[in-house]
Amino acid sequence: MKHALIIGGTGMLSGVSLWLIKNDYHASIIARNPERMQRLLEETELNNNITSILVDYKDNEGLQERVNSTISENGELELVVAWIHSDAPKALKVVTDQISDNRKEWQLFHVLGSNSNLKAMKREVKLPGSCVYYQIRLGFVIEGNQSRWLTNKEISNGVIKAIKNKNRITTIGQLEPWEKRP
Repeated sequence: MKHALIIGGTGMLSGVSLWLIKNDYHASIIARNPERMQRLLEETELNNNITSILVDYKDNEGLQERVNSTISENGELELVVAWIHSDAPKALKVVTDQISDNRKEWQLFHVLGSNSNLKAMKREVKLPGSCVYYQIRLGFVIEGNQSRWLTNKEISNGVIKAIKNKNRITTIGQLEPWEKRP
């Protein structure tokens, strides 16, 4: 069975977590909120295909330990979907450092908010040679004269589409015009 790590997989990426499980992945899901993890577990009958990792990804040592543990228990990671807030600047490096010993190629789908400096982020992310990097940019939706943020379902569906299509850069919603952001 293929092994995926989803960071933020119980909130806006919960649909991605469930989709991966239904598509023959063992999903190791990093979450900070035990109640959300429990709700996600209740949404599927494939609980044996989930490893719950309750850790705050701002805790670098805890994150490192838990990622190492899930790799030991469930095998090398083939896919990582990472939604990491900017207040945890070292979290992605902690995760990629733990996976860098992979002997085979793996994929990182890096989910970023519209406020991120997307070009700088791509340059700053130092990845091992075995990693194929995909960037997913989250925008907003304009409906008539109003704008709104993307729903969790729209985000999950867009990330799933990005995983299927493997485009190096995917934008969900729109990023411009900047002044129309909600």
